[in-house]
Amino acid sequence: MKVAVRTLCEFAAREGDLDFRYTPAPSAEEGIAGHQALQEKRGYGFKSEYSLTGECKGLELYGRADVYNPHSGLLEEIKTHRGDVSRIRPHQRALHRAQLRAYGALLCRQEKCKTLKLSLVYFDIGKKRESSLTETARADELWQELETLCDRYRLWAEQEAHHREQRDVRLAGLRFPFAQFRPRQRQLAETVYKNSVKGGSLLLEAPTGLGKTLGTLFPALMAMPTASHDRLVYLTCRNTARQLVVDAVERLRAAQEAPGIWPLRTLELVAKTDACEHPDKACHGDSCPLAKGFFDRLPDARAEAAQASTTLTQEILAKIAAGHGICPYFLAQEMARWCDLVIGDVNRMFDQTALLYGLTRQNNWKTSVLVDEAHNLVDRSRGMYSVQLDQQRLLKVRKTAPKALKPHLDRTARAWQGVIRDQLDAGTAPVFLDSLPSALTGSLQGLVSGLTDYLADNPPDLALQEVLFESVAFMKLAESFGDHSLCEFRREGRGRASITIQNLVPADFLRNRFKASASMLLFSATLSPGIYYRDLLGLPENSRFTSLSSPFSSDQLQVSFTPKISTRQAHREASARPIAELIAQQYQARPGHYLAFFSSFKYLNAVSEALANTAPEVPQRSQYPGMSPQQRREFLAGFQEASGSVAFAVLGGVFSEGIDLPGDQLIGAFVATLGLPPFDPWHETLKHRLQQRFGAGYEYTYLIPGIQKVAQAAGRVIRTPEDQGIIWLIDDRFLQPVNLSLLPDWWFGTGGR
Repeated sequence: MKVAVRTLCEFAAREGDLDFRYTPAPSAEEGIAGHQALQEKRGYGFKSEYSLTGECKGLELYGRADVYNPHSGLLEEIKTHRGDVSRIRPHQRALHRAQLRAYGALLCRQEKCKTLKLSLVYFDIGKKRESSLTETARADELWQELETLCDRYRLWAEQEAHHREQRDVRLAGLRFPFAQFRPRQRQLAETVYKNSVKGGSLLLEAPTGLGKTLGTLFPALMAMPTASHDRLVYLTCRNTARQLVVDAVERLRAAQEAPGIWPLRTLELVAKTDACEHPDKACHGDSCPLAKGFFDRLPDARAEAAQASTTLTQEILAKIAAGHGICPYFLAQEMARWCDLVIGDVNRMFDQTALLYGLTRQNNWKTSVLVDEAHNLVDRSRGMYSVQLDQQRLLKVRKTAPKALKPHLDRTARAWQGVIRDQLDAGTAPVFLDSLPSALTGSLQGLVSGLTDYLADNPPDLALQEVLFESVAFMKLAESFGDHSLCEFRREGRGRASITIQNLVPADFLRNRFKASASMLLFSATLSPGIYYRDLLGLPENSRFTSLSSPFSSDQLQVSFTPKISTRQAHREASARPIAELIAQQYQARPGHYLAFFSSFKYLNAVSEALANTAPEVPQRSQYPGMSPQQRREFLAGFQEASGSVAFAVLGGVFSEGIDLPGDQLIGAFVATLGLPPFDPWHETLKHRLQQRFGAGYEYTYLIPGIQKVAQAAGRVIRTPEDQGIIWLIDDRFLQPVNLSLLPDWWFGTGGR
């Protein structure tokens, strides 16, 4: 069985406490850049990324040594970090040394060396400073240590090889859990299967009603043996969608012969805030009892989790972790290494510190990736690579901060004042800066160092932690600042300034994530035009776009337009009454449950008030800002009432996608807006950047995102082949050919638009 040296060491050489004190870690990209900087610095005679392989105790080991100089017999292992090198914990140093010596053992055997100089090099990417620990070792002692590690791993490796064989046999003959596919669902499954086997990158527009969860999961699992995929990752953009996937896995398991024997390890990854048992404690053995001796007790917990016959959900993992006295969140992180199917949020593959991306690269996995509701990925990814720095947060902690932190906080506060002085003429209007304020970014380096030192030696302080995390996040993005992002300065009052790095084009950050995947499928009911997503997300040039025909017929849906009503900003006040009259007429003609979507709460309230005045007999209710989860559930429960009503909501909000209201629960929708973002300075700057980059500034900034929201919201009406409904598109601009062309084809049937 093949195993990466790093994976071997992380399995067999870790011991003691879990220790995640406040030592800011570089991102994957920063780590790569740091390695490259030192490798280039070494110069002539040094070999970088030196390939090493060897067989030990029946294991085929492989890896790449960072730097090797055959002339001097020196092998270097580079580890990047931020802050004081003394903050790197003993258990981390021990793991790093074990990895270096394992590489040394392979190198001595491969190059027939009797002795070797080994150097563990720590490189501070912030200060561009390196420090090293060098030793000389004999080949025989290095090999003996490697054999010890392999002995610890071998039984697990044999178990994993047997598990893989059983898994592939079962998946090759996987049964669909229903007697037959839904209409068009077989076509969906065939498309997904072919893409997985061919290792393609596909944008798949799959209309509502196809049964997309099972229709994508089932064929992707079946393809794993044929495509030799190591892992399947199912990513969602909403937490609630994860449960649908977990349920689908259980449905598949129950449909198989001997369902009790189910060799498909499945893991549900949840956020740390949801899994943490002691949120008031820091993640190290001196603070949290579940971190004390974590790695000593991990093997037994890992073995129990690996034998589980059901999905490793948050609840199952919490129970296993409790039985062994370890942290359930970090047990889940460990099991991500050993599970065949991982279900989690999109950030697990795409954000700066993405766990699944890191494991895929480390282990050379062939990972198949499914991204559900992928139309959300552009905005989600922009958020992953954006960060805001607040002056107010700094000033609050400065008032009560310990003396040791005063110099760092004072220097940063002065840097803030310098930025504000430079922008006094702007008043409270947002200002887009050509570059980041150098004095402020420079002061953050010292602030992060000071906060890291203080928090490592003192009890947790939530306010200081927030300043630290915000500062580190800002510094990371500041180092890669370019035309893919925008720097915005705002000042809303005294002591209330902010600087935001806002990502505009996530493609520059996501491109390597897509390249690392063996196959990639992004699917949603609204993914047209495909080139928009390919450009903004950084999908490979050979990515394909496919739109499946809908299982629904235009006979089920009446689409109506209002050529005499405009919802433009200047016409909204005048349009409130005509829209209210239209809603009343439709409700009186066919009473039932309706959703009415508007561009803002202000517009929503204006039409709601007009409806109450002109047709008080029409029952209505409204979404309002800041609704709690319980209030949202109550709002949705209203659609199950026998008597109908008009429910007012904002377009792009929680009720415009991701909700299922089949049959009489929803018989119609009014969309009183094109969904276009506001024509403000920020969006105009975005338009300019996207025009420069892609030649489609207006389309990519306004038109496509807007019409997409309309299609998503209106898509709530027809959910099953039996549904009948009506959609009112309220704005004269909907009749413009370019806007009509972006609406779903099946709405209009063969008769055209």
